[in-house]
Parts: sequence; structure tokens; C-alpha cells
Amino acid sequence: MPTLGSLPAAKPELELTFVWPRNSAPHHATRITGLTVLALAELLEAGSTRTLPADSLVLVSGVMPFRVRGRIAAALETLLQQMALDECVGLVVSTAPGQPGQPFPQSLRDLSDDLDIPLLVTTAQSDLWTDVHAGIQHDRLVLAERRVEQMNALVQQLPSQLADPKAMQRIADWLARALNVQVLVSEKERVLAASPATAVEHLAHAVIRQSVESSTPDMDAGPHTQLISLAPATGAEAVLAVARRSPFDDSELRLLQHAAKLLGLVEQARREYRAVATASQATRLAAVELLLDGEVGKARKIMESLAPGLLDSDMARVFVVETSATRRDATLRRCETVTAGQALVVADPRRRDRVLVIHPVWLGEAADTVVGELTRLVCELRPGASLGGSGTYSLSLLPDALKEATIAARFALHQPDPVALSVQETDLVTLLPPRESQLWASEVLNPLLHTDSWDLLRDTLHCALAYPYTVAARRLDLHRNTVTRRMTRAAELLGRDFASLTDRIEVALALELVTHRVPEPATEPHGTETPTLPALLDTPQIRAWADSLLSSARTDRRDLLATASAWLTANTHLEPTARALGLSEVTVRSHLRALEGHLSRDLSSLDGTRDLHVALSLATGEPRAAGITQSLYAVA
Repeated sequence: MPTLGSLPAAKPELELTFVWPRNSAPHHATRITGLTVLALAELLEAGSTRTLPADSLVLVSGVMPFRVRGRIAAALETLLQQMALDECVGLVVSTAPGQPGQPFPQSLRDLSDDLDIPLLVTTAQSDLWTDVHAGIQHDRLVLAERRVEQMNALVQQLPSQLADPKAMQRIADWLARALNVQVLVSEKERVLAASPATAVEHLAHAVIRQSVESSTPDMDAGPHTQLISLAPATGAEAVLAVARRSPFDDSELRLLQHAAKLLGLVEQARREYRAVATASQATRLAAVELLLDGEVGKARKIMESLAPGLLDSDMARVFVVETSATRRDATLRRCETVTAGQALVVADPRRRDRVLVIHPVWLGEAADTVVGELTRLVCELRPGASLGGSGTYSLSLLPDALKEATIAARFALHQPDPVALSVQETDLVTLLPPRESQLWASEVLNPLLHTDSWDLLRDTLHCALAYPYTVAARRLDLHRNTVTRRMTRAAELLGRDFASLTDRIEVALALELVTHRVPEPATEPHGTETPTLPALLDTPQIRAWADSLLSSARTDRRDLLATASAWLTANTHLEPTARALGLSEVTVRSHLRALEGHLSRDLSSLDGTRDLHVALSLATGEPRAAGITQSLYAVA
């Protein structure tokens, strides 16, 4: 786009000069958007009554006399006043070649200064000016097309998702290329985007200076610097700062304003997305806390609006992803991505280095997709990351599932493979034939199933078989005597001795099968013989499971299986175990901790002890104690 300063240099044939040389500097950068030609004869006859195009250069054709006076001076004064109203940029008159001085009287020169419209003279023939207007319009068209292309390119930088964390950097990179500038997008305490990276050094001082002094931009950052608020209406602190060595024209400044608006929208979307994500995480965390407290109905209610149907299943698996505290948030987002809305993913509120994943599972449905995605993710995050998984549990038993998954994740940290899903893959209960095991469990618990106190005894049994009665009373919010009385009553009805480990294991297994592994207890069809537990356990797949479970422990230089056999025979009491083996209690404890690592089982839990007892009995024939083992060998 030509200016009053560039036109004489670009078209020297026009022989265009300022009447006052001192007027050249202040008007050098004034843009010319068109040329309006007025004939001197017409001007003298009718004056200048028509509206003139804004930002145009006005040429009065026809050679001026040596001295402008009388009617010509009056017509030019009227023209200047009209040009001021219409915001024209300059007045050019033609003079004869070689004519000395300039033709304007002092009154016109004074009026020119008052109206800030420079006076120029040309000695070129009128035909040389013919193509000037067309050239200016062509330049305007080229510039407009360029700006349209830039605006289209700027809009194309908008991400498909405004919360895209890389969107702001992409816009900054494009702006740096499009205008050949250094770009810095920043808030008071942090940089949001910079292009190139060195822009931080060059522009940080200007941003800090403005934020402290609230004054005009600091020109020390570069010869030409612009600071633009991303959201001036809201008083936001985010600022777009750009700098380069050449000045910015009006169209470039407008482009910067548009870029700042888009950056402001991206920043606003990022903040709002963060707020929504925070609220969503708070809701998910509340749902998990309710599930762990046994409040399944309340958890479903608060999750219904966020993820309809996610918790409709009665069964679920729990996964624990352990990583470093600094990587947990990123790991959380990636877990959300890979599970693709199929699971409830939250940051563990009790541990800064742990992510919890609750995956609802429908009966007959495999969890292979979620397991596979989480496994691949943890393998990518290693070292320092591990994945533990639980078996399939009722939603009412998620605390047990979480405990199992946590133990598995802890063990996985010390294994070559950072994933420990064998707790699920080798779960004893999943290997039992469903129909036959249900018949057996119903037979074992039959004396309780048809009593009026079944509901009370069921809940008490589940907790008191796994924990000492004092602990069970606290968990059930009951008096210890109440727990003891109920357990005594249950033992009498079942004909069991709960001081015996094998009796506790058998009743707990039957209770799990009846109350948690299927919606309703199974009933025995007429004429069908109820299987025995030894028959259920004496299958090739369970024997293979037992051998696999113990394979790692067999490689230990210590005789861990002998310690396990003596410990189980002594009903998990340390002192008689140590006495029988001729070892110290400290050594026995050390052997048991080593066994936990080999088995990926928690031997302080009844489930862990059950798996060890069954596997050891099937694989080695020890311990030969009452209950499961005796029954197995009686069948054999």
C-alpha cells in the first residue's frame, strides 16, 4: 500500500514533492487508498460540493498560475475544508515545469497546517497520473487478499478441542511466522507460550514493566513492541507480547488484535475445562468413596448424570496404578483416555502416587480391553510404575478388591514385569465349576439359609471369619459379645469349629460363592447329587494352578513350603510353628513375608491363606490337617 512518503520514490516520473519539506516527516507513513482527480475548470465553476473518498489523495488537474490568488485561492480553500471533513490525506496541484517556488499564498499554507493536510506539487503531465489510481486499487486488493489468507490461516490454528494444551503454542508459532515477530503469551507468574523460545528473554522485561507500572509498553524489548491483553473486558492478566525491528502497519495491528482474541478464547476454554474437569473428578472421587463405604445406591445416583449406566453392573474389578507423585496427574489423564469411559478413574486421595481404576464388569463379560490398555500404558510409563488388579467382586466388596489390587501393585514393583494381574488370572474361585460349586456352597450353608437370622449371620460371618472378633466388632459397629454370640450360633448350626483354619476357609469360601459371586444362591435340582469340596478342587486346571502358584517359592533357597505347612497346621500361630520347626519366630515371620512375595498373596487375609492352603495341599500333600486336606486325601 503506497504512502505519501513512498509514492514519490516509487513513481519518480510524477515529480511529486512537498511544498514544505518539513511536512514530509510527519506524513511520510500516511497511507493512500485512492486518487481523486478534480479539473481546475470544474472546481472554479461549481466548487467542491461532492463527498470525497476517505484516505484519498486529491489531484487538481490543470496547470496553476505562477501565483494562486482570487477565485482559484478561494476554491482551493473550500476544497481543503471539504477534504478535512472527508479525511483525505493530501492535496496535489500541477505547476509548469521549471516554475520557481511554489504557487500557494500564505493563507493556504496556514490553512493546510491548521487542517493537517499537506500540500504537494507535481510538474508531470496529467496522463502520467492515469494509472496511479488503478495501481493503488490493485495494491489494496493484493493486501486485502493477503489479509484474508492470514485470517483464514489464523482461524485454522484453532484446535478441534479448545482445551487442547498445545493450541496456544501453535497459534504463537503461526503468528511468529506470519509477521516475522517474536511472540510471548504470559500471565503474571508463568509463560503460556513463546515462539521462538528466546522470545521469553527479549519480551519478559516489557511485560513485567507494564504489569508493575501499568504504563505504555517498554521499548527496550525491541525497536517495535506491542502488548495486548487477551481479555481486556474481564481484566484478565494474560498478555500477548510481540516485537520486531520494523514497524507494524494498521492491518498487522488488526491481525494481532484478532490473534489476541483467539488466544483469549483458548485460554478461557482451558480455564473452564480445568474447572469442569476438577468438578468431574470431585464427583468421581465422591462416588468411589461411597462405593468403598458400601453406599452403592448413593454412588450410582451421583454418577448417573456424569456417566449414565456406568455403575449399573453389580460386579467390578479394581486396578491400582502406582507411579511417582510428580507423574500422577499425567498418568490419571492417560488412564482416563485408554479406558474410554468404561471405568471410573480417580486419584487416590490417600496416596499421592496412586491412581484407582474401578471397571464395572457384567456377568459373562471379559475385561480384556481395559486390562490390555492399562498394561500397555504401565509398560510405557516404566520404570517406577506398576499395575495391580483384583478379581471380579461384588460392588459391595470393593474394599476387598482394592486391597487385593494394592497388594498386587506393590509386588509388581519388585518383579521384572511391572504388571501383577495373576491375582485375577489365577483366582481359585474363578477356576471352580460354577454350577457344582454353587450346589456345594448351598449345601454347606443350608442350615443358615433357611433361618430367620440369615441376614444378620451372613454379614457377621463375612467379617468375623476374616478378622479377629474384636476387629470385626469394630468394623460392624457391634459389641464384641454380639459378634461372639452370633459366631457361636453359626458354628453350632453348621457343625463347624471356627477355631480351625480349615473350617473357617471352607465356610468363607461357601459364603463368597453364595452371596457375592452370583445374584441369588443356587438351589439343588431334584435328584442331583451335591459334590464335595475335594471333588471340586481335584481337577486338572486347579492342580495346574496350585503348581504354578508355588513354582516361584520352590526356587527360594529357604524351605518356605515346609514353614508354610507347619504354620497352617498350627492354625497360623507363630509360636507353635517356630517350636515345631526349631526356628525363631523372627525367622518364621521372614519366611512368611518371602512367601507373600512369591505368591502375590496377603497371608494376613483369609483369602490369601486359603489359596496357600489349597495349593500346598494339592501340590505337596501337606499340611495333613483336618478339613480340606483330610478330605482330599480321603477321596484319593
